[in-house]
Amino acid sequence: MDKQHLPVVVIGAGPIGLAAAAHLVERGLEPLVLEAGVSAGSAVRDWSHVRLFSTWAEVTDPAAEKLLAPTGWVRPEGTTYPTGGDWAERYLQPLADILGDKVRYGAWVSGVARAGRDRIVDSGRDEQPFTVHIETADGGEERVTARAVIDASGTWSVPGPMGANGLPALGERAAADHIAHRVPDLKDPAVRARYAGKRTAVVGSGASAFTALAVLSDLAGEDADTHAVWVLRRSIGDATYGGGEADQLPARGALGLRAKAAVEAGHASTATGFRTEAVERDGDRLVLVAEDGRRLDPVDEIIVLTGFRPDLSFLSELRLGLDERLQAPTALAPLIDPNAHSCGTVYPHGVKELSHPEQGVYLAGMKSYGRAPTFLAMTGYEQVRSIAAALAGDHEAAERVELTLPETGVCGGAGLFDEPDAAQSGEGDEGGGCCAAPATLSIGTGTPASSGGC
Repeated sequence: MDKQHLPVVVIGAGPIGLAAAAHLVERGLEPLVLEAGVSAGSAVRDWSHVRLFSTWAEVTDPAAEKLLAPTGWVRPEGTTYPTGGDWAERYLQPLADILGDKVRYGAWVSGVARAGRDRIVDSGRDEQPFTVHIETADGGEERVTARAVIDASGTWSVPGPMGANGLPALGERAAADHIAHRVPDLKDPAVRARYAGKRTAVVGSGASAFTALAVLSDLAGEDADTHAVWVLRRSIGDATYGGGEADQLPARGALGLRAKAAVEAGHASTATGFRTEAVERDGDRLVLVAEDGRRLDPVDEIIVLTGFRPDLSFLSELRLGLDERLQAPTALAPLIDPNAHSCGTVYPHGVKELSHPEQGVYLAGMKSYGRAPTFLAMTGYEQVRSIAAALAGDHEAAERVELTLPETGVCGGAGLFDEPDAAQSGEGDEGGGCCAAPATLSIGTGTPASSGGC
């Protein structure tokens, strides 16, 4: 079969998936974007109330802007900060609209494989196209044949659990009706009623946790019975609240300072060095129990913001080369390792670092970072530019990766998540991700793929 006439399937119509499609079109290649949701940026819309800490100039892709320009689209003021809703409605949806039938909604990808070859078979493998299995919104099943696959589905659908060992704490699943994994939208009356006048535990130490603390602190200013308990696996030190005024993403630094203000104002108390092992019922309330036996006072609600992880289940018949810790491509992992890197010290990378033993398949955007929280949207845009160049045969352009990222104190330092004193030396981010998750307020450079926004 002549694979050159087949489309490149892109999984996910989020920021990186749509940028991939734009770059493919620019290169004269045919993309087919498969989106499980009913509109572009479905995951972004889940946090539409949250303001990015990247400016408009930093969350739009150059190839996408070229596609949009003939329609009269004008990028919003580059120095302002969009909300997730703004990003989806004013950029992602118009971009998807101009791509037209190159984007399919209600198409959930259930599997990707080589046509006629499971992962065991070597014979003729590289010559075969990919077959992408789809479940449609009406319950039907389809198969699409592709010359290459770019998985930009993000990590938003798989939030990290509360348990410090990476598994759900005992009783966590049973308490699911009182556990959320998203920053609350207090403009929604039902959400506001859920947290107003209540005692809420916030588990995590990244930008999303900062956001939740700031939101609950504002609510406590209106309802004195509202209180947050910030649960951290480490102690509180100078680096706990991120880069502050020194952060080159100013709004992200401001976000950490708002979290600090919430604690200092008494709207939030802290439980440090607390590695959650169990969640127990106390009547209608919940009690968090640590590995060392400590028990917190009962809470009404829990917000777990411990980062995200990739869903690799539908890629099980492909030969992926993934780092055993981060679940990121093997060559990329050391460049993004949160034990050594912040968002701003990630080395520029492209198709070379994103390649797998299975030729023609790429993880891009937040999905490519696996469990690392050091992703920025600009990084993803550069990834798909490089991938599109490689697929078009322009290897010189594919290898010419240039990207300057801001330094930051938020996701800087080592990932000694379980060292109680790690924060004293600027080490550790509890997996909540400084750049992988949405932040309220504003930002300076970057934002996530279909998994959140920075």
